[in-house]
Formats: sequence, structure tokens, C-alpha cells
Amino acid sequence: MPITQAMVLAAGLGTRMRPITEKTPKPLVQIGGKAMIDYALDALREAGVTTVVVNVHHHADQMERHLGTVEGLDVIISDERERLMDSGGGLARGLRYLNSEAPALVMNADLFWIGEPKDHPSNLVRLGRRFNAATMDMAMLCVEESRTTGHNGKNDFSMAADGALTRFRAGDPDPVVYAGALVMMPTLLSDAPEEPFNLNIYFDRAIAARRLFGERLNGHWLTVGTPDAIAPAEAMIRRALPEG
Repeated sequence: MPITQAMVLAAGLGTRMRPITEKTPKPLVQIGGKAMIDYALDALREAGVTTVVVNVHHHADQMERHLGTVEGLDVIISDERERLMDSGGGLARGLRYLNSEAPALVMNADLFWIGEPKDHPSNLVRLGRRFNAATMDMAMLCVEESRTTGHNGKNDFSMAADGALTRFRAGDPDPVVYAGALVMMPTLLSDAPEEPFNLNIYFDRAIAARRLFGERLNGHWLTVGTPDAIAPAEAMIRRALPEG
């Protein structure tokens, strides 16, 4: 069964993208003629998602206007105008709008990929199939650093032969970068604090219990963290999608 619910984390300040983000929220910055968040929303829709929660904070009114134009998805706003909740706190709050008994996809609004093979299941479909709530806290999409554009060159995890992930240490085999998409049960964060916190807390708990697993991304992964990163990302899009 496809996963039909998701959350997109979109409330960050985008400080490294200034001065663009002084007037525009980072998820709405145009890359290749398309708002960054729309890459995530399109991927979710194509994977079978019908309901998506999006958290907003920076230039929240612009975000809400844009999300009001999205077609084919029931978009629910998780409002963080009064207090930015960080990655973990924002996710914990947003997941309360979803069915706690069904798995949910989670994506970052400013990370996306291109060049998926047309004759294979999509990255998000394969990620959903990979997830097993009985043996995993989370399954996350991962990519080799050599297939990234705009990344800082640092590896996040090492992947074992069975897909289990541990924090990367120099010299570890099979290093990978977290590609900004994961699947989990919303109940995983049922004990989350009401205060802002970083989601890395739950990554480390899952690693300690050997319940964090990875699925390899097909295609090329893009991150646009600064204004200087826009041109390389758009050049890669033109090479991968010459008709787009």
C-alpha cells in the first residue's frame, strides 16, 4: 500500500540564502523556474501522497498563499509564527495533524533530486516499501556524495550491507549523505518535548537501537543553501532535463 500522508519541513529562516530570503522564504526561491518546495510536493504527489502538512514561520503569509494554489494535495498548515520549533519540534507538532497509526513521509522543503529512472519506482515509493515499522524507527533516503550538487562534502552516515546506518567516521566504508527524505510512524515522536529540539536526537536513538536504515537515491541530489549555489543547481537541471 502506498504511503498517503506526509510532512514537509519548511519553517526555517534561510539565513545563508540572504539577501534573497529577506523578502522571500527559502522554500519559494525559484530553481530552474520552480519553487524549491514544489519539487518536494510534486514528488510526494507522484508517490501517492494525498495529505501533506507544511510548517511555516519565516514569511509565513507568502508560504500560505503559495500553498493555497497547490493542486492534487490536501495541504494542512502547521503554524509556527509565534515560535520556531527547530526540526524535531516542528515535526512533532506537525505529525499531530496526521493519522498516528499509519506511516508518514517527511521531507525537507529545500532539498530535492532530479534524474530518476522513468522505468523504476520513484525514490519515495522505494523508500516507503523499504520501511518496516517492526524493525525500524526510520528509513531515510541516502546518496553518495559524488552524486550531489551544492553539498558541503561531508558525509552523514555509513551504510551497512543490510542498509543499517551509523554516524560516519573517517575511514568507514560506504559513506552516504542524508538526502532529506525519510519515512516513520508518527507515534515515534509521541514522547517528544514541547520545546524546540533537533531531530538528530531521534536519529541517534534509532542508531543506538539499530533501527535506523537507509535506501539509496536514484538520480542526482541538489541542495541550494546560498545564492551562489543557484547557478550550479540550475546548470545540473539543464543537463539532466534538457527539455525542462
